[in-house]
Amino acid sequence: MTDHTIIWLGGLYCVGFAVFHSQFWRIFDWKNELAKLSIPNKAIMQITNLRLIYFFLFAGAICFIFPDELSTTSLGHFFLIGMSLFWLGRTVEQFIFLKIDHPMAHLLTYLFIIGAIMFAIPVLM
Repeated sequence: MTDHTIIWLGGLYCVGFAVFHSQFWRIFDWKNELAKLSIPNKAIMQITNLRLIYFFLFAGAICFIFPDELSTTSLGHFFLIGMSLFWLGRTVEQFIFLKIDHPMAHLLTYLFIIGAIMFAIPVLM
């Protein structure tokens, strides 16, 4: 598998998480669940989620548009390592904040680990 293929898969991975996050209102019944929070906390949850959707789409676009630059330049490697560390950090946070034994939590943990590895591979090759 070439660097470009892995980077392109990283772009799909990011778009997939954007789609997943766009469904949080429905999946987690945010209309009712967020109503239990204070107005600032309700706003912070939704704003943060919207910014994550934007970030994932932006990161995916970078992967699709600039695979050569990501695989061959210092800035590209910096971006890829940053993305790898983002997913590694998200993996660690899974154990700190989401202390539940549920198959979906385990699946997400594995997906976060895959993201950390996938974004690191083009830099390490």
